[in-house]
Amino acid sequence: MSKLVILNLGRGTLQEGFHFVTVQLQSEFNSKTSQFQGSLPAAPNLIDLYRRWQLLYDLIYSARSINIGLRHEEFMDSDIKIDECDITHVSDAEFDEICKKLQKSLNNWLDSSDFRQIELQLRTKLSKSDEIRFIIQTEDTYLRKLPWHIWRFFEDYRLAEVALSPIEFESQNQVVSSELKVRILAILGNSTGIDTDADKKFLEKLSSDASTVFLVEPKRSEIDEQLWDNQGWDILFFAGHSSSKTDGETGFIHINPTESLAIGQLKNALKKAIERGLQLAIFNSCDGLGLAQQLDDLHIPQMIVMREPVPDKVAQEFLKRFLKGFADGKSFYLAVREAREQLQGLETEFPGASWLPVIFQNPALASPTWKELRQKTKDNATKEQPQRSTLSAKHRLRQRKASLQEIRYRPESASPKQHRQSKLNFKTVLIMSFIVTSFLMGVRWLGILQAWELQAFDHFMRSRRQEKQDSRLLIVTVTEDDLKLPEQKDRRGSLSDLALARLLEKLAPLQPKAIGLDIYRDEPSQLNQATLATRLKTDDNFFAICKVSDKTKNRSGNSPPKGVPPERQGFSDVVQDADKIVRRHLLAMQPADPTSPCTARYALNAQLAFHYLEKEGIYPNYTKAGELQLGNVVFKQLHAHKGGYQQVDTGGYQILLNYRSYQGSPLEIAPTVTLTDVLRSKVNPEQVKDRIVLIGTTAQSFRDYVSTPYMTGQGFYQEIPGVILQAQMVSQIVSAVKDGRPLLFILPFWGEMLWVWGWSVVGGAIASRERSGRHLILAGGGAIGVLYFLCLILFCSSVWVPLVPSALVLIVTSSIVVIYLNSPQS
Repeated sequence: MSKLVILNLGRGTLQEGFHFVTVQLQSEFNSKTSQFQGSLPAAPNLIDLYRRWQLLYDLIYSARSINIGLRHEEFMDSDIKIDECDITHVSDAEFDEICKKLQKSLNNWLDSSDFRQIELQLRTKLSKSDEIRFIIQTEDTYLRKLPWHIWRFFEDYRLAEVALSPIEFESQNQVVSSELKVRILAILGNSTGIDTDADKKFLEKLSSDASTVFLVEPKRSEIDEQLWDNQGWDILFFAGHSSSKTDGETGFIHINPTESLAIGQLKNALKKAIERGLQLAIFNSCDGLGLAQQLDDLHIPQMIVMREPVPDKVAQEFLKRFLKGFADGKSFYLAVREAREQLQGLETEFPGASWLPVIFQNPALASPTWKELRQKTKDNATKEQPQRSTLSAKHRLRQRKASLQEIRYRPESASPKQHRQSKLNFKTVLIMSFIVTSFLMGVRWLGILQAWELQAFDHFMRSRRQEKQDSRLLIVTVTEDDLKLPEQKDRRGSLSDLALARLLEKLAPLQPKAIGLDIYRDEPSQLNQATLATRLKTDDNFFAICKVSDKTKNRSGNSPPKGVPPERQGFSDVVQDADKIVRRHLLAMQPADPTSPCTARYALNAQLAFHYLEKEGIYPNYTKAGELQLGNVVFKQLHAHKGGYQQVDTGGYQILLNYRSYQGSPLEIAPTVTLTDVLRSKVNPEQVKDRIVLIGTTAQSFRDYVSTPYMTGQGFYQEIPGVILQAQMVSQIVSAVKDGRPLLFILPFWGEMLWVWGWSVVGGAIASRERSGRHLILAGGGAIGVLYFLCLILFCSSVWVPLVPSALVLIVTSSIVVIYLNSPQS
């Protein structure tokens, strides 16, 4: 069975690491996709090893350049300056040693703990008999240069082959040619010092199913003309000299002794060739990573390039063996792997030969077989004409109906005022309303309406029905009275080491599923609290907070408690809007300051929720779009220009916070006990067993409070302690997964556009039909009332639709229509 594996390494680099790595696995005949998530640490040593490998490779072939012809620019023109005395000291044994070191380091890196789970998942779901297309998506130049085929995984899966791909890609709509042969455009470029005739002879003998057009040391205009050929091409082949810039972004092909081309200089012609069916480009020449990068930008389906300078004989042998296997019926990936592995037999004479070929793949497109390239029919071409004829007939019929309707309702005579009114038909109202809507949505995009929309959000949040407390949680508060306990005599904050140690000793036998400490403890435990230090280090159910520093905002951070491992740390940071109200839930982020004392990737509340759900067999995952998924629930990430948030920093992984209110207040989110209650054994064990216990301070003297959308009786925004906010966020995650409690949902941009435009049409329609000013005000006010109640009902169903923009366009459009109808005729 054929399988597709896509390893997305994100935007990381080998110097900084890859913090969000995802792998997707899909079968060829099954649309079901599996996805796994992990990370990879920084590995700058791989860069150093690769540079050393590349230098030795260049030195060896420079020393042998008298006997072989490299399909590359002269080494004297390269960025690496070679001393003749260095060349004499390079041996095959030294080169073989650096190959082994690079292979070992690559495998050790991919065996890191946060990535090993991904590999284990793959090995569980893949069979040794599966034919596997393994695509690696990355933008890191050095990752593209690494010989991924030496990963231990590919030794075990003999029918797997690796390809490279950019992170961003798209499919191309291609026209199917009527040609019944595989059409190959073969460009034989500058052949100084190499034998491109061997490539030509093999292509001529390739197969009776192939039709090859040769361009021998052509001019640019000749290549451009052939690429525009109306019949299209299946394969583009180049042999000759080529080179890439050191940044890996730009490549050049040397088409004749005096002329070189970058891929960008053939951009329009190549785009057209791809649209007309070009499936595969083979650059059987040197240093092709820059060529691949530029062709990736054009979204070509597949490419084969050489990652380094390639000896003439190696290039010829690879081409012969690949095309023979491909034309004989092997899959594209398997034909490349076998041809590449067969090059190992040449490595006595040509060290490193089997490391050179590399595939570049557009993940949106499947790799065709030779048979599929050959068996093209005229069906697609013949099917389009009847469809166009049918559409034309329907179009003519609609035109005739429209003409008859216009004649039927056209007034034979009208006064000037009536004539102005007759011109304001529904089509005119639609146009006016669309113009007004577009203008208001542009104003909204600039963030001018954001403050009003957030006030509407707060009003709707307060207007919802109350909910029951979340009984899966228990909150242990440290009050002002708790600060006076005997156990608190040596405290350095709101909770002493002794009080914390005894608190945890009391809770542990009651078997909570998770304990979260929402109190900073960035000082080491006292010497007489060895038991506490051990518990913090070994209790897998205990989680603690830290605070991320941000130099750009002159904000210092707080370290986690000493001994708590990174996997049980969570940041306490929250995002506040300009009015200091918390309406968003920050689930994850990458600290911007590399020197921050807190490096936790997930919030404390997320860590607690994940831990609780994992004990029930529910693990966090990421969708193809990179969105967090728990069970069947996808947590839609909040971006700028979504809903009422138009001009706002949405860094990290943010969602809207769907507060749970009990008796009209977010304070009563869950059952609450005090520190005294726990230490004096006044807590019912059933309140703790299998619960998530959150520990935090509510003492006013510590001012750990944040503002919410709710109001006090005095008309001020209600503040809640930080531990209550953490409980709200834990409850949001767990309730969504376990109870199906909906998350707040925002319509996509086109949905909001249609919604707002609809209310603009309503305003225009009312104004065009109501003559009385009184009736117009009543009808308009009624429409705004209906709009308000619809927005409220939808928000109570957890859908946030635009109220303020909709009300504004309704009023503005109706006003414009009234002015238009009452203005004198020009």
